[in-house]
Amino acid sequence: MSAYRSGESIVVLVPARLSRADEARLVADLVDKIISRERGESSRRGRPTDQRLAERARALSRAHLDGRASPDSVRWVRNMNQRWGSCTPAEGSIRLSHRLQSMPDWVIDYVLVHELCHLLEPGHGPRFWSWANRYPRTERARGYLEGFAIAGQLPADLLSPGWSSDDPASDDPASGDPASGDASSDGAAFSDASSDGPASDVLF
Repeated sequence: MSAYRSGESIVVLVPARLSRADEARLVADLVDKIISRERGESSRRGRPTDQRLAERARALSRAHLDGRASPDSVRWVRNMNQRWGSCTPAEGSIRLSHRLQSMPDWVIDYVLVHELCHLLEPGHGPRFWSWANRYPRTERARGYLEGFAIAGQLPADLLSPGWSSDDPASDDPASGDPASGDASSDGAAFSDASSDGPASDVLF
């Protein structure tokens, strides 16, 4: 049995004689080991700072959004366990979960672009995705995040980029309690959500 990183994938080799239950358990264990090792390597390299994150967001806005998305603050938070990131358009603030810090730069860039797009379009309708799809690795990064969540047996809500104007404190570091709800209730991965008015807080 072995597992190794091959580009953007984790390759797992297990004996063919295993039962489905044993195979699923061993695959999850081996993937966890690879991810844990990568997290350790990332920590040794140094955690990206809020300043570097904000600089990266500005660069991505210039590169993919014509410089139109200009956040007032971009920072990491440690109590966001139900979303990869969130945005409060009225305040121009973007927050990313610390769980992204061990992931490839192009995945972090996608989440940043996703949240930057919410400064231009609060919902997840066609206009939002016309902006988000300007980032060339959008679909690949979405697949990476979905696979990461499935491998770690994380909540299905983690995959749904719904947003809600009914609970502006959701996933706000000041609240001390990550959001447990979602505007899209069907649990579908990366389903679109919509609303009649601008959101006070956008959750991805």
